[in-house]
Amino acid sequence: MNVRLKRARELAGYAVQLTKDEGLGTMLARGAGFVRRRCFGKKARYLPAKKVLEAQRAEMAGKNFENCQLSTISVLTPLYNTPEVFLRQFLDSFVNQTAPNGELCLADASDAAHSSVGDIVREYQTKYQHIVYKKIKNKGIAANTNAAAELASGEYLALADHDDILAPHAMYTMGQAIRQLREAGEPDGFLYSDEALFTKKIEKPLVAHFKPDYAPDYLLCCNYICHLAVFRRELFEQVGGERPECDGSQDHDLFLRLIEQVGGAAHVPQVLYYWRVHEGSTSGGTDAKPYVAKAAKKALADHLERTGRTGTIEDGLYPSTYRVRWDIVGEPKVSILIPNKDHTEDLEKCLQSIWKKTTWDRFEVIVIENNSTDPATFAYYEKARQRYDGLKVVTYPGKGFNFSAINNFGRKAAEGDYLLLLNNDVEVVNGDWLTELLRQCAHPGGAAICGAMLWYPDETIQHAGIVTGLGGYAGHSHKYKKKGGSGYMFRAATVQDFSGVTGACLLVKTAVYDEMHGLDEQFAVAFNDVDFCLRVRDAGYRIAWTPYAELIHYESKSRGGDEKDPVKAARFAAEQQRLYTIHGKENILDDPYYNPNLTRDREDFSESDDLRRLKEGRVAVRFRGGTLQ
Repeated sequence: MNVRLKRARELAGYAVQLTKDEGLGTMLARGAGFVRRRCFGKKARYLPAKKVLEAQRAEMAGKNFENCQLSTISVLTPLYNTPEVFLRQFLDSFVNQTAPNGELCLADASDAAHSSVGDIVREYQTKYQHIVYKKIKNKGIAANTNAAAELASGEYLALADHDDILAPHAMYTMGQAIRQLREAGEPDGFLYSDEALFTKKIEKPLVAHFKPDYAPDYLLCCNYICHLAVFRRELFEQVGGERPECDGSQDHDLFLRLIEQVGGAAHVPQVLYYWRVHEGSTSGGTDAKPYVAKAAKKALADHLERTGRTGTIEDGLYPSTYRVRWDIVGEPKVSILIPNKDHTEDLEKCLQSIWKKTTWDRFEVIVIENNSTDPATFAYYEKARQRYDGLKVVTYPGKGFNFSAINNFGRKAAEGDYLLLLNNDVEVVNGDWLTELLRQCAHPGGAAICGAMLWYPDETIQHAGIVTGLGGYAGHSHKYKKKGGSGYMFRAATVQDFSGVTGACLLVKTAVYDEMHGLDEQFAVAFNDVDFCLRVRDAGYRIAWTPYAELIHYESKSRGGDEKDPVKAARFAAEQQRLYTIHGKENILDDPYYNPNLTRDREDFSESDDLRRLKEGRVAVRFRGGTLQ
C-alpha cells in the first residue's frame, strides 16, 4: 500500500469516527470547510479577520500607552543600513498596532552613507510618540540590542529585526497573554509566539513555524523559539542582557539564560511575527552567517555548565541544529523485556542484532514467553540460552495476549536500573542505540522515558515520537516519511520532547515504572504505551525521543491486523474510549508538544485546513516548565 493510499484510508477513518462521535452534520460541515480553506483560504491565512482587528482597535479607542490596562512592551530593534522599503514596512507594522501598549526602541548603528535611516525614523516619531531613537557606534548585534534596551521604559521587552514585520495584533495579544498568565497564577516572565516567513507581503506568507509549547530538549538542538519573544525587563537586566561573545546566536543564548531564571516559558499559538526571507537573512539559512554555529555551541556549552550538567556539544544532523552528547552518570544496567509467542525467526533476528551490535554492555535480555504453541519455539529457547550469554526466558502464566500484563510480569524478573520495552519484531541498526537512549535519561535533569527512531524495512519512518490527538487519539510523528529529510522544523532529526513514544522500543527508569505501577492491564493491546506515557508526563516527568537510536520495525508481524476481526475491532474501540475516559478527550486532542494549528488528520506535521483560531485572534496561552527534573 503506497503512502497516499494509507493517508487516504486514515483520513476516511477519521471521517467515520467523527460521524459516530458528533454526527453526519458536523462531519459534512468540516468537510465543506476543508474544501473551502484548501482551495480558497490561502491569502492572509495567518492574520485575524478584519472584524477581529477592528474590534481590538475599538476596545482600545481613546486609550494610550499608560492607561490601556495592558502590560507595556518595549520592542528592541538594532538598525544597520536598513533598506528604506524594509524600514518603512517595519515601522508601519508598529505604528498600526491594534493596541497602544508598545514602545519601539531603535539603536541605529548605520554608517555615514546611510544617514537616511535616521531621517526616516524621525519622520515616524512625529506620528507616534512611543518611538525612541538613538544613534550609536556599531559594536555588533548583541551590544547594539543592549543599547536599544537602555532606551526602554516598558515592563516587558521584545526582540524584532529591522527587516521584519510585526503582526498587527502582536502587542494586543501579548498583553492579553500576560494578563491571562497572571490571573492563572502562572509565571509571566517569558513568552513566545508562532511566526511565519514571507518575501514581499505578509498577506502572502510562504510558510508558518507552528511551534510546540516549551520543549527543553528541542531547544538544546535548535532555537525553535525565535520570534516573537517577550520577557520581563528586570529579568533581562538580571542576566546581563545579550552577550557579545555569542553574536550570531545571541538570542538563543539569551533565551537559555532567561529560562534558567523562569523555569520554563509560555507559548502563545498565534502568528505574531513575520520573518522576511531575503539574501543574507538568517531565515534564508545559516550558510549566510557561518559564525552562527560556533556561537550556538558556546551558548549551549555555557548553559550546561550553569545548570550543572556535563556533555559535549556537537553539530547536529543538519545545519543550524546541534546535539548534546550527554555524559552518562554511572554504569546503569538495562533490562530488555521482549514478549514472544512463537515467531522465532523474528526473535532470532532481534536477539542476534542486540548481541552482535550493541556497544553498551551493561544489559540483560528477558524473553517473556506468552502461550507459544509450536514445540520448535521451546527448542529454540534452549539453543538461544546457549548462544546468548545471560539470556533469560520467563513464562507468562496468563492466557491470551495482553501487552501490559506480559511486560508487568517480565518486570518482576528484571534487575536493571532501566527497563527497555522492546518488540520481538525489531532489529538494531546502529551499535550505540542503547547508549543514545541512556544519554537522554541517565544524566542530571534527564528524561524519564526515551524512544527511538523506528524505520519500516523500506526506509520510511514508522515512529519518530507519538503525538496525541492525531486521528482523534494518537499517531506517530512523520509516519511514512522517507529517510533523508529533517522533518517539520527539524523535528524528525533532533532530540525532541513528546507526550509519548511507542512501546515497541521504550526506555524508562525502573523507579518511574514502579511509581506508575507499570502498564495499565486494561489496555491489553492498544494505547497502553500512550496511557503510560501520559501518566508519566502528567506526573511531572519528561519524555524524550532521539533520532540517534535507530531500529527497523517489522510492524505487526507477530499479531496481524485487528480491523478485520470484529472481536478485535470491538476491543480496540473499547480501549479508545478508555483512553478518553482516563485522560479526557480535550487533553488527548491538545498535545502540548504539537501545535493546534497543525493538522490532526495526518501524521506529517502539515498545516491544518482549519485555522479558525488564528482568524478569530484567539488568545490562549500556556506556561510549561521543566528545565530540570
